[in-house]
Amino acid sequence: MARKKEYLEAEVVEKAMNLFWRNGYETTSMQMLEKEMGINKFSIYSSFGSKHGLFLESLKCYKQKVSVILEKFKNATNGVADIKQFFYDSVDINYKGSDQKGCFVTNTYNEFSEREDQLIKEQMGLFMDNLKLLIIEKLKMDASKDEKTIMQQANFLLLAKHGLAAASRVNSQQEIEDYIEMTFKNI
Repeated sequence: MARKKEYLEAEVVEKAMNLFWRNGYETTSMQMLEKEMGINKFSIYSSFGSKHGLFLESLKCYKQKVSVILEKFKNATNGVADIKQFFYDSVDINYKGSDQKGCFVTNTYNEFSEREDQLIKEQMGLFMDNLKLLIIEKLKMDASKDEKTIMQQANFLLLAKHGLAAASRVNSQQEIEDYIEMTFKNI
């Protein structure tokens, strides 16, 4: 007879997500995961198949958490001002008592950029493509912009968002706010 799980999967995935977010995939060991999640290695393998499977679940958990910010951005109707607000919203967690730094997706994107991990690359590609489409949609709200300008600005803003996520790991709140303000000065 199979043993009943003595933990809530969503809770342990969130704990794993926070650990992966702080340390990255490679640096996070199974022993660290056991300690953080409060379950043994057997339970981790039984529920998630592997560390990699748990990591994929952690990415899903993160995307669920940021879906509120993305939904707000998607539904906004003020064009460039909405993109700027999205930048502020996306780093807000770093300055509200959280010990997480940067964006878990961007951190993962950077860590896995040189790897041949198709599942992770697909997840990152989908997230980034969706974000770029939202940026393009907001830029198109300014009828004075032509298609070429919109694409150039979308590429610039997507790269600026990557830079912002990386900078928010180490820079002060004032430096981040200055970065955002300067990014949007000529958009």
